[in-house]
Order: sequence, then structure tokens, then C-alpha cells
Amino acid sequence: MNLKLRLTIMSFLQFFVWGAWLITIGTYCFNAKGWTGAQFGAIFSTLAIASIFMPPITGIIADKWINTERLYGVLQILYGVVLFFVPQVNDPDTLYYVILLAMIFYMPTISLSNSISYSILKNNNYDVVKVFPPIRVWGTIGFIAAMWITNLTGSKANANQFLIGAFAAIALGIYSFTLPKCLPQKSLGKNSSIVEILGLNAFKLFANYKMALFFIFAMFLGAALQLTNMYGDSFLDDFRNVPQYADSFVVKYSTIIMSISQISETLFILAIPFFLRRFGIKKVMLFSMVAWVLRFGLFSFGNPAGGLWMIILSCIVYGMAFDFFNISGSIFVETTTDSRIRSSAQGLFMMMTNGFGAYSGSKISGYIIDKYFTHDGMKDWHSIWLTFAIYALIVTIAFAVLFKHKHDQKDLAGVAH
Repeated sequence: MNLKLRLTIMSFLQFFVWGAWLITIGTYCFNAKGWTGAQFGAIFSTLAIASIFMPPITGIIADKWINTERLYGVLQILYGVVLFFVPQVNDPDTLYYVILLAMIFYMPTISLSNSISYSILKNNNYDVVKVFPPIRVWGTIGFIAAMWITNLTGSKANANQFLIGAFAAIALGIYSFTLPKCLPQKSLGKNSSIVEILGLNAFKLFANYKMALFFIFAMFLGAALQLTNMYGDSFLDDFRNVPQYADSFVVKYSTIIMSISQISETLFILAIPFFLRRFGIKKVMLFSMVAWVLRFGLFSFGNPAGGLWMIILSCIVYGMAFDFFNISGSIFVETTTDSRIRSSAQGLFMMMTNGFGAYSGSKISGYIIDKYFTHDGMKDWHSIWLTFAIYALIVTIAFAVLFKHKHDQKDLAGVAH
């Protein structure tokens, strides 16, 4: 089988096994189980907790001892096995630990899958910059496919969504053992200190005012990155409690509506080089933040009838909101840090956004929804999304005023090609 096709299959399944339940776990916890926002927020925060410590640990293991494709396969199989236990869980405290264990196995596979693709492509003399993006796009397509399958099989409010992910994950784990070998690089020297091994030397970047400010804003925006993944499907599904919307297309196929967000991602990824060349990194990050304001604000005023266009438009701007900050932020780190700590700095960026930022967003949003926006078991979604929009607007204004960075076309010379 063609190498690019084999890697495309891996990329497709990598995000299929996550997309089967990530967008609909909120519907499962709120609508099927009747759990509180705080309980669900704690469960969803496990993604962030695992993102803080697991990727660097598995990176060291792959560097020094085990073939990357083998470690990847083992982690996927373990992730799938844990998902099989979810249907047996009937209380939120237990599910917290089950999902945490699943995320401990899954989250590092995202970076490992990239490492496998890079290694195999380089070893076979492919141009990684040219060949990898079309392979990676199939990961988003896999995520969309899983969402559709979950919705169309009637699984968005029951535990079957986790079984779909489990079967696919075990299949992916077995499949990964057939990939070309990605041998340990043993890149860490014998005299490397524990600080160097753990990548902690990158923390000295906090002594630089601009970098410290960037990482702080990365954390603030990271708190917003997963909010619509947490609550979006549950929000649309709750329209079934309004008589005139109960039988609407939006309620029946809420997960398919939400998948427009991921479809949008594939389009905005392709537009990023143009925007970076034309506007520069800071403005592209600002576009992302404005898009978050629109994402939440449009949800606040949208409905399945006359306001359907707002829901659709919210899903369309999601691609800009999510990808423009993640990718432009990564490029900012790449072009402004010392090459000797660049990988560690990228890890620090991910830790602040998907780790500390996402964790605080998950926990605080759940608490706020319970305390201020839940009345007699019903959630005031208009006020919830409006609050999120105001938060994103405050972050946007503060970033525009406080963060100083001049656009230098030379920094982007290798990005746009």
C-alpha cells in the first residue's frame, strides 16, 4: 500500500476515535444522566490534565527506548479498552477517573501520530511541508465522520458513542503495528540534566515580558477553546424542550450541525498562509479572538427557526477561531525563540492552552453555569453564551492593547510555501 495512503488512514482514525464522543459527551452527561455543570466540567477537564504531563513523558520514552509506532499502538489499544468501561459507569465521580485514564492514553497519541508521519515521510525522502498537510486534513475528516456516525446511529445521548470510539481505537492500535519502523532517536545526551530532559528550561521564557504576556493570553484563550465542544451539542439538543423546535432538524441532527465547525476548519487551514503573509501574526491572532466573540455571540441569539443562520454562521467562524490562534501562535513561538529550546517552547505553548487554559475553562464554566444559569434543571443558554462572548471580547481588547509585535515578512518566509 502507498505510504501516503497508509499515513492518511492513520490520521483519519486518529481523530475518528476522539470525534465519536468528544462533541456529544455533554449531551450524554446532561441529558441522559442529568448531571450538573460542575460534574461535567470536572469530567471534561481530564483532557487538559492529561495534556499537561503525558506528551513530554511519552516523548522521552519514544526518544530513548521504544519504537514510536509501537508505543502509539499500545496507547491506542489501552485507550480503546478503557472506553469499553464507560457504559458500566453510572456516577460522575467514577466517570471522571475513567475518562482521565482514557485521556492519559489518548492525548499523547496526537503528537506521536505527527512524529510517526514526519519520521516515515523523511525516511522515504518526501517533502514533509508539501506532503504532510493533505494527510493531516484527513484527521479532521475522520473527526467529522465519527460525529455523523454517532448522530445518525442515535448514539449522541447514550453510551454507544464510546463503544464506536473503542472499536476504532483498538483497530487503529493493531493497524499501527504494520507501519514502517520509527526507531528511537536517543536524542537526549548522557549528560542531560533532569531539567533538560523534562523541557523545563523553556520556563525561562517567562522572564521575557513579551513571551510571558503571550503565554498568559494563550492560557486565557485556552479557557475558551473547548467550551463549544463541551456544551455545543447539549445546547442544540436542549431546544427539544421548546415545543416549536422539538421536531426541528437542528434538534434531530445537532451533531451534524456541529460538524460544520470541523468542516470550516479544513477550509481555514488552507487560508492561513495568505492571512499570515497579508496581515502578520498578531493580527491573525486578533482575528481568531474576534471570531471567538462571534462564535459565542451568534450561539447566544441563535435558534432552530429564524435564528438558524446565526447557528450556521457560528459554526463557520469556528474554523477561524480555533485554527488561527493555534497555528499562528505556534508560528510565533517558532520564530521568536532560541532554536535550542524551540521544541520545549512549543510544549509550553500547548501546556498553557490545552493544559492550564482548558482545565480552568472546564472547571470555571461548569461552576458558573450551575450557580448562575441553571434554574429548575433548565439552562439559560442565551446568558451562558453571552457571558462567554463578553469574556472573549475582554481578552481580545486586552490583547490588542497590551501585546506588542511587529509584522516581519522574513519570519514567515518558510511558512507560506
